[in-house]
Amino acid sequence: MSGGPPGAGPTVLITGGSSGLGAAVVTAVARAGGRPLVLDRRPPADGVPWVECDLADTRAAEAATRQLAERSGGLDAVVTAAGIDVPGKLADVPGETWDRIVTVDLLATAAVVRAALPFLQASRGTIVTVASTLGIKAVSDATAYCAAKFGVVGFTRALAAELAGTISVTLLIPGGMRTAFFDDRDPTYQPGPDAHLNDPADTANAIMFALTQPAGCAIREMIVCADQETSYP
Repeated sequence: MSGGPPGAGPTVLITGGSSGLGAAVVTAVARAGGRPLVLDRRPPADGVPWVECDLADTRAAEAATRQLAERSGGLDAVVTAAGIDVPGKLADVPGETWDRIVTVDLLATAAVVRAALPFLQASRGTIVTVASTLGIKAVSDATAYCAAKFGVVGFTRALAAELAGTISVTLLIPGGMRTAFFDDRDPTYQPGPDAHLNDPADTANAIMFALTQPAGCAIREMIVCADQETSYP
């Protein structure tokens, strides 16, 4: 299966593909002979086709998804790796910030998937959504992030039921990873020096496992984390 020219590897659209887990997925797709495409606010690695997009604008996210898919001759998979968080108590996080977290992490996930559906139906493709261990375990000072990631879990499980037999749907639940995700936080909310964090390349390899299953075989859910991850179980 391939949305590109005959003989080409799979064409995979990755949100948030310029950094963190998204960048690791871009690398893994390219190494496997596929064609990564990126939606992000910043450019990805040199030579990777991309469209600049603020995912907080969900209609723009839909338009950018269609633009990349049409430009590339179709899609074989979508990986919604983009995610943001600003920890803090509900009363202390500005409403605009709280709303943006939920929009980028949950509503943009649905928007990109919605726009990609016609292309994925044509290729019998795969969707991998990225939740979090905080999508199945709630903690203090993370109401927006937990609301969004719990939402991604529910959205993806419902989507898998809806698309069964046409598009494979995988829910990825990753633990903390060694990325820039934590860099701009107040030190109170940064992992300590002894924190057990996963290499994003290892999580990307798990995504590739889901993407390379034959038609009719779906990896429904995966929890991928460091073996001493404190947020799971």
